[in-house]
Amino acid sequence: MKKNLIYLVLIIIIAGVAFIPGVKNFLKDQFFPVATIENAVHISEVDYDIDLQGINVPSTNLKNFKNKPLFLNFWGTWCPPCIKEWPTIQKLYDSRKGNINFVLIAMKDDEAKVRRFLQENNYTVPVYIAQSPISEKVLPKAFPTTFLLDQNGRILIKEDAYTDWNTESVHQFIDNIIK
Repeated sequence: MKKNLIYLVLIIIIAGVAFIPGVKNFLKDQFFPVATIENAVHISEVDYDIDLQGINVPSTNLKNFKNKPLFLNFWGTWCPPCIKEWPTIQKLYDSRKGNINFVLIAMKDDEAKVRRFLQENNYTVPVYIAQSPISEKVLPKAFPTTFLLDQNGRILIKEDAYTDWNTESVHQFIDNIIK
């Protein structure tokens, strides 16, 4: 009798997982994070269409950075966490600029302040100021906000706080997406 009750409970649990979509998706996301990446948000052609005024590089459009992984960072000289993560971004850029595009967009900032900040700190990471509206898919709500996108425009990482970008795990992650 006790065995039958255990089997019945197991059958009910399995049926619940199999036939209730919310439970199935929750468990899949918890135990198989690759499924989460497969369902990630993609940046469309329209979302990439942002005119960028170059500060330490020529002006361009974000759509020119498609078809290669992209490190996209929104920051400001007025933002202490943004300033704190800059040295780690520069180190990542120095070691990975041949494998991944870097676009750092200064937000709510004065061009002269941005130029002075880059010169005073000898930073060479490409910096821009957006000259056209930014898509809601990537428009930051907090600073700094960084996206790591694959060559298909899929958002693989989104960080909206200070992050050390020069860690072994970040380098390994980039190595995996550039293969």
